[in-house]
Amino acid sequence: MASVLFKHMYKRYPGGVTAVSDFNLEIKDKEFIILVGPSGCGKSTTLRMIAGLEEITEGELFIGDKRVNDVAPKDRDIAMVFQNYALYPHMTVFDNMAFGLKLRKVRKEEIKKRVEEAAKILDIAHLLDRKPKALSGGQKQRVALGRAIVREPRVFLLDEPLSNLDAKLRAAMRTELTKLHIKLKTTFIYVTHDQVEAMTMATRIVVMKDGVIQQVDTPQNLYDLPCNMFVAGFIGTPQMNFVNCKLERRDDGVYMMFGRNELKLPDDKAAQEELQEYIGKPGKPGKEVIAGLRPELLHDEPVYKEKFKDTILKANVEFTELMGAEIYLYLNFGNDEEDEPINMISRVSSQSQAKAEDNIEIAFDTTRIHFFDKETERIICH
Repeated sequence: MASVLFKHMYKRYPGGVTAVSDFNLEIKDKEFIILVGPSGCGKSTTLRMIAGLEEITEGELFIGDKRVNDVAPKDRDIAMVFQNYALYPHMTVFDNMAFGLKLRKVRKEEIKKRVEEAAKILDIAHLLDRKPKALSGGQKQRVALGRAIVREPRVFLLDEPLSNLDAKLRAAMRTELTKLHIKLKTTFIYVTHDQVEAMTMATRIVVMKDGVIQQVDTPQNLYDLPCNMFVAGFIGTPQMNFVNCKLERRDDGVYMMFGRNELKLPDDKAAQEELQEYIGKPGKPGKEVIAGLRPELLHDEPVYKEKFKDTILKANVEFTELMGAEIYLYLNFGNDEEDEPINMISRVSSQSQAKAEDNIEIAFDTTRIHFFDKETERIICH
C-alpha cells in the first residue's frame, strides 16, 4: 500500500494556461481522498498527473517513498478507472479483467485466481463469459473496477466513475465503492464534481477552484467550518443562503440588518473577537459583511418558533419543492414590492403546510450563522 505526496505541483499548458497551481497535499496510506470542484477546476488533470498521463510542469510527486515524476505510467503501481469504462468490446468480461495481467506475463493460474476473486467481490462472477455489449451500465462499471482490482495496485485512481449511471444505481454504487475500499485496504483517489458523492464516501475532501486547493478536511468539517464562501456554497444541498448585511451594536446586544429586517445575534457569537472590527457603534452600522445561513437554520414549525421566538421574521413563499421527507421553501424577505428581493431557501419537515404565495413566519437559528468578509470572501467567524 502507499501514501501519495504532492510538493508544489503545477501543470501549465502552452499559451500560459495554468490548470493546477501550487498543489500541496499528503494523502495517507489507505485513505479515501476525493477531489471535488466545478468543471475545469483541475481535479482530473491532477489525477492524470498521478497516473503519468499528464507531465508535471513543476514540483514533485511521490508514491510511497519513490519520486515518480519521470517514472513511466506502467511502472507507478497504480490502477485507473475511467468515466467511460474503456472496455474492449470484442473481449469477454474475463479477458477484459485479465488483459493487464497477461501483458505483465503473470502465470495463467494466478490470473484465473485473481479474476475470480475480484469477480466474487464485485458480484459479477456470473458475467465472466459475456461481452460488454451484453452488460448494463452498472455491470460495465464493476468490470472496469475489477480490471483495476486484479492488478493489486498500491493506489486506485477513479475519474468520475459513476457519472454515466442513473441516480438510483449511482447511490447503490457509492455504497459498493465504500465497502470495496474497506475490504481492499488500499489508497483511493477519486475525482467527482458531485458533492454528494464526496460527502458520503470520502475520508477527506479536497475542494478545488481554478486549479487551486481551497480547503482540505473531513466532510463534516467542510460543512460546519468552511474557510471561504466558495467552499460554503459548494458543499451542502440546497446550498448555503448568502445575505449582504450590516452589524450594529445596541444597548441590548448586536443586531444583523438586511433590507428592512433585523435579527439579534446570540451574545456569545456577537462577542467573538474576529467579528468586532465589523460591528458598528450604536446608531451607526458597521461595514457590510456577508452572512451565511444553511437552509436547515430557517424554521416554520411551531416548536422552533417557540424556541427561537426572538428571531422571527415574515417571509413570502414564492414556491415550494416536495422532496419526500422534507420540503424546500423558496422565500422572499423583501417587505413589499418596492424592496429589493432578499431570497433564501428553507429546508423544513414534510409536515409543513406552507404553500406558494403564503405569508408565513420564519424562525432563525442564529447560533450557527457564518460571517464572511465581503471583499476577500474569507470566513470571519462560524
